[in-house]
Amino acid sequence: MGHDTLENHYKSNFALMHHHKWSITEIEKMMPWEKLIYVDLLKAHIKAEEERIRDLRNEQRGRLNKRVKM
Repeated sequence: MGHDTLENHYKSNFALMHHHKWSITEIEKMMPWEKLIYVDLLKAHIKAEEERIRDLRNEQRGRLNKRVKM
């Protein structure tokens, strides 16, 4: 991961271990390109979850507003 900083390397390792329960051994055994793919997949998953939660909240607010107007 030549384009990445040492700080980002440690931050991404920490996030993968702490939030996703991967071991440091699993992470360090990955090829650099393989880790990039997994990090990109996790980012996409997190973004999709955030959008799903936002949509759910908006839907709930819409229902609440509908009841208040009645």
